[in-house]
Amino acid sequence: MALANLARSNDIRGAATASSDDGIVLRVAIQVTNLSGERFWAYDTPLPPQVQISVNINIVGLDQKTESTVEAPFVFTVSYTPSIAQLSVKGKAQVSGDRSEVVQMAEEHKKNRPPPQTVIQAVSNIAMAEVIIMSKSLGIPPPLPPIGLPTEAAVTQAIPKKEPRYTT
Repeated sequence: MALANLARSNDIRGAATASSDDGIVLRVAIQVTNLSGERFWAYDTPLPPQVQISVNINIVGLDQKTESTVEAPFVFTVSYTPSIAQLSVKGKAQVSGDRSEVVQMAEEHKKNRPPPQTVIQAVSNIAMAEVIIMSKSLGIPPPLPPIGLPTEAAVTQAIPKKEPRYTT
């Protein structure tokens, strides 16, 4: 399934629609119910030069609401090492679509299989936007990969070396 569109409204909701080649469409609406962010590192102490950031998405369950709708509570957490801060977003993903697709999703969940990528992507997109804003407010690094110039070693590896040729 390919993510077709992701929208975010002012009431902290997001929606994604995904369709596959066989015409099955899933709609995922994200509702954020709790935002939490705490800075443990003192403001007057400079942040360490090396910080590891761990992001975890946990889909807590899957409740079938109607034949064509399921609700999946989630917790999205960001933790830092050394322990400079902790960020958390809790909410619900409401998934609606074709009855057979929703029933199959519920059956897969009973077998402890992960939810469809559409659900994970929708939760991740909305929650990541929230934690980026929280990280700015707390004065801590956002949970994004650093953007910079490639290291010298990476540049030399990217350029294929030409083998010397000898002709007679």
